[in-house]
Amino acid sequence: MTRGQRRIITDEQLIECFSSFIAMANYYSPDNSQTPYVIDELEINPFAFTDYLMVPLDGMCRFSRSVSLPVQRPFHKVGHLLHPVKIGIIGVSTQRVNFGRLILNNILANGYNPEDICIVKPGLDMFEGILCVPDLASLDMKLDLFVVAVNAQQVPDLVDEIIFHDAANAVMLIPGGMGETAESEDRARQLVHKISEAHLEEGGGPVFLGANCLGVVSHPGKYDTLFIPEVKLPKRRGDHKRNTAFVSQSGAFMITRLSKCPEIDPAYMISVGNQNDLTLGDIVKYLKDDPDITVIAVYAEGFKDLDGLEFSRAVREAVQNGKEVVFYKAGRTPEGKTATSGHTASLAGDYMVCESCVRQAGGMIARTFPQFENLIMLSQRLHDKQIHGTRLAAVSGAGFEAVGMADNIRSDDYSLQMAGFTDDTTRKLSKFLAAKRLDSLVEVKNPLDINPAADDETHVTVVRYLAEDPNVDAVVVGLDPLSPAMRTLAECKAKKYNMDDKESIALQMPKLASELSKPVIGVVDGGYLYEPLVNKLLSQGMTVFRSSDRAIHSLAIYIEGRLYAAQIR
Repeated sequence: MTRGQRRIITDEQLIECFSSFIAMANYYSPDNSQTPYVIDELEINPFAFTDYLMVPLDGMCRFSRSVSLPVQRPFHKVGHLLHPVKIGIIGVSTQRVNFGRLILNNILANGYNPEDICIVKPGLDMFEGILCVPDLASLDMKLDLFVVAVNAQQVPDLVDEIIFHDAANAVMLIPGGMGETAESEDRARQLVHKISEAHLEEGGGPVFLGANCLGVVSHPGKYDTLFIPEVKLPKRRGDHKRNTAFVSQSGAFMITRLSKCPEIDPAYMISVGNQNDLTLGDIVKYLKDDPDITVIAVYAEGFKDLDGLEFSRAVREAVQNGKEVVFYKAGRTPEGKTATSGHTASLAGDYMVCESCVRQAGGMIARTFPQFENLIMLSQRLHDKQIHGTRLAAVSGAGFEAVGMADNIRSDDYSLQMAGFTDDTTRKLSKFLAAKRLDSLVEVKNPLDINPAADDETHVTVVRYLAEDPNVDAVVVGLDPLSPAMRTLAECKAKKYNMDDKESIALQMPKLASELSKPVIGVVDGGYLYEPLVNKLLSQGMTVFRSSDRAIHSLAIYIEGRLYAAQIR
């Protein structure tokens, strides 16, 4: 169309143009075994309009001969990686706490049976009660998982041995030096060639995770191969319900998020590293069918050839299976793209194309690290809540917070709307506020400023009335930690401030939030004194933010993601 004038092209013409591009892309694609050529790049710019028809004036097409697709990996062996019955390790020092020794310690600390572990180490029969063998040829059984924690120079020959002896179904390559630098590119090519040759053999050989892999935590598999000391990264051991898988190309990103947000507590933490064999797409493809996983969080730096397509397909199928996928893509700037290539040997690709594909597949896109953390929290805690629309009710005893919530309901990326309360809700709120002697201070509207004199009971009751309103889809409530009327302090001698009192908001609001079918989001905007309050709320399953603007931003993205996912299921 032209600005200020009537349209000069119809919807049908635009659809025909776009459909033609899509048809060409599908046919001249590496994914189509029948195509003689592959389009590498196609652009038409500009189009002119003559007699209401689209006329291309200039264009460019760059194409190449069709090449064979990458060798298919024996995908089913990912199950051996995540749920191993027998684990082997090479690289364990008996003299010092090296990476191999840390990995062994963490495997044992996570509850894995020592009788199902063996160490490849010549000269020893046993080490701290664990069987040792001199080499892979001496194994009397095939390992489900073999953890390689030796230096990079030893890896190519060791991979030959693993493949020759058919020693394991899955191999975890801890060392770097496999493609991150120019010096190691040849070693990486050798490694990929050896693995690909094995995949062509009967049985497909083992699958390899890494190289440059920080490790895996699999609570269902009862093992932990992260080479981080427990004192540096305390973990929540033991069996309890976990619904999240965290898949990261960067191991450091993964453990940093867990250190900052231990409440994430994933069932799986999977560092894929350089993707010399198993890819992000492979891992998500496996997890999409796991009935115990409802949230898949992914940090990506780049994709191997054609794996972006497989990854997007896996995301869509995961969403159609009722899961929520949270995605962060690194390398959005030229400088960021350059940095990723030296980190995990990645080709960052086009950020906007990647984001668009994952969004269309149903993934929720995080633009910042805090947003990534927040979307995981929302997905974990609100997965079973009903999301019917974008109508928000906001309430706080702090006037600035109530206004701040309303100020943040729209941006270029999302849009919420302030709900209009029904007459019945307005009557109930007015009656209750009068009983609390707040009616002369509070006007019933949205956002609702209930005044600093509002106590714990007032916050809880108001949230209940708002959530029961059919015009409201979600409630965000400021919990006003500094208010003199609120019980928000830990171990406080003054009972009226003690959050352990049975009438406190710390106990009553999570109970209400769990009972309601709609999302209730809490905000605790206060300093270090209120960390115990936040932890208390989080431990009871409530969704809590430390600022109202962050709560609104993240909730809006989450709601839009849920509404879109409902359309494609």
